[in-house]
Amino acid sequence: MTKLTIDDLFSVRDKVVVVTGGSRGIGEMIAAGFLANGAKVYITSRKADVCDATAERLSAEYGGTCVSIPANLAELEGIDGFVAGLREHESAVHVLVNNAGASWGAPLDEFPEIGWDKVMDTNVKGVFFLTQRLLPMLEAAATPEDPARVINIGSVDGIRTPSFENYSYGPSKAAVHALTRQLAAALVKRNILVNAIAPGPFPTWMLSTGIGTGGDVEGTDWEAVGRAMPRGRVGTPEDIAGLAIYLASRAGAFTVGDTITCDGGVVVS
Repeated sequence: MTKLTIDDLFSVRDKVVVVTGGSRGIGEMIAAGFLANGAKVYITSRKADVCDATAERLSAEYGGTCVSIPANLAELEGIDGFVAGLREHESAVHVLVNNAGASWGAPLDEFPEIGWDKVMDTNVKGVFFLTQRLLPMLEAAATPEDPARVINIGSVDGIRTPSFENYSYGPSKAAVHALTRQLAAALVKRNILVNAIAPGPFPTWMLSTGIGTGGDVEGTDWEAVGRAMPRGRVGTPEDIAGLAIYLASRAGAFTVGDTITCDGGVVVS
């Protein structure tokens, strides 16, 4: 009999989920969404104290298990250290959300090499090599009926011309979208499904630095920012967590290699 209830279609209960860059912003929103729905979540970020505090807060808030494993995923040493730490807890991973990202703003004539390398290493190299290193754990969780999932967080700036002078960011996210398609083609027959989400404006530290409020997320007038958007608002945790859960659930098990915008109409408008 066909199973079409909400639980049948969208349940992520008891899945083991890794969310990189999970200590704040979109990563934290996605981690919270999985925790609220019964998944066990591992988060990572470079700042150990922030990562630990977020994991403790999310565990208490949602009554689930959120584990912090701090790491710098822009370097192979950090990636291998994270994987070793994860293996101390788990033998299999059902969902990998490659969300950790960096940006760098500077005028074109002054844009520095470090602003290029830091962004490319974090946003592209880190995504590829963490996925590569976690393939055995993803395959251990994968079945033909319920494949493992990799969800790469790209950006609308990888689709359209960015609004800001962040010359390495848009190209890095376009590379993530291209990498998503190539990994999807390579891994689909190994029961690992790879897709990407391209978010638009969300109330995050990264966007606050771009619009000039210097990382003050709480002090930014997000309603004013949202009024300039086609939907008349910025994104919410429900928007991004819901899409990630779709891609990780039975409902998303026939979606392969796609990049789905979550932007309130920014790209099409």
